[in-house]
Amino acid sequence: MTTRLKPREILGKLVSFPTVSRDSNLDLVDWVEGYLADHGIASQRHWNEDRSKAALYASVGPEVPGGVVLSGHTDVVPVDGQDWSSDPFVLREGEGKLFGRGAVDMKGFDALAIDALVRGRGMSLARPIQIALSYDEEIGCEGAPPLIAAMADLPRAACAIIGEPSMMRPVTGHKGGIGFEVTVHGVEVHSSLLPQGVSAIMEAARLVQWANDRNAELAAAPPDAMAALFDPPFTTLHVGKIAGGTAHNITARECRFFIEMRCVPSDPVETWRDAFLAEVARVEAAMQAVRPEARIDVRPTFGVPALAPETDGAAEETVRRITGDNARHVVSYGTEAGHFQTAGYSSVVCGPGDIAQAHQADEFITIPQFEAGEAFMTDLLESLCR
Repeated sequence: MTTRLKPREILGKLVSFPTVSRDSNLDLVDWVEGYLADHGIASQRHWNEDRSKAALYASVGPEVPGGVVLSGHTDVVPVDGQDWSSDPFVLREGEGKLFGRGAVDMKGFDALAIDALVRGRGMSLARPIQIALSYDEEIGCEGAPPLIAAMADLPRAACAIIGEPSMMRPVTGHKGGIGFEVTVHGVEVHSSLLPQGVSAIMEAARLVQWANDRNAELAAAPPDAMAALFDPPFTTLHVGKIAGGTAHNITARECRFFIEMRCVPSDPVETWRDAFLAEVARVEAAMQAVRPEARIDVRPTFGVPALAPETDGAAEETVRRITGDNARHVVSYGTEAGHFQTAGYSSVVCGPGDIAQAHQADEFITIPQFEAGEAFMTDLLESLCR
């Protein structure tokens, strides 16, 4: 049997694989699969459509329901254009920190989860501990739903702990999100003949202004009890990128922009999807009344369900018992916890490190936070033995 690596050594291996979302994660999956197998742990892969990426899941302990899933993602964001002090794919220690792409988001948690599985293999667990390592979280949590579906062949866990960096605080709620790439196809004419053409830019602007108007309405409305937990305490709509046009004196043939909605749990993502698509249809009909060949194409880019705080949730109770943190914590970004909760798992977000370091040059996790995560895993394993 292979010698058990220390969690920091596992983290070093994981960081060494440049699993940027646009690229494959298979080298990392191969290594994790092999490392677990060397310790007598069988794992299962779930492939994406073109088999360029895979999710991995495994279970240790008795084949009974009531265990715990440790969920993490294997992909990281790019380092392009960032000014790193050292190789981002070589783990470096300094100033009480561990530096590397993914060190905090979220290969630190992944390393601790892998180590916990190996440690659990040698313990008298009464309930199983499982890991779920996904792909494409950074581009919209795309790998989580098929992974969760594939895990139906495992005994049903009582709760899922999603290890996004939360400073080891139990995060019991987060906003949902949905995004679209919108391409407006206009009709070019000289700008002096404006009424005879359709400007893709000016029609796109109607949709951007619709988002602005909705933001004003949402900000002005009194928040309900659920929304009041968040900062800001309302759903937000945002256009972060836009491009189009041919020349200053030609009605734009094309304009493309990206819009996202970040929805509080009491404000369903589906409601905003339907509202936006209805406005797209209204603007498109007006365009086609001028020139029938004009149109608007809408492509979904991501969809993440909200995580709603649970009443007497097993996941929250488990994490609060171990951490001793009974405060209420919610965040405005999305995680895979929403997908687990939608699939029927009691879910909570809790992981080592500060989300403020995610995606940054010289990304790091502090050593005390990493050690706090390891201590959490020790307590979790002991609880599963009882």
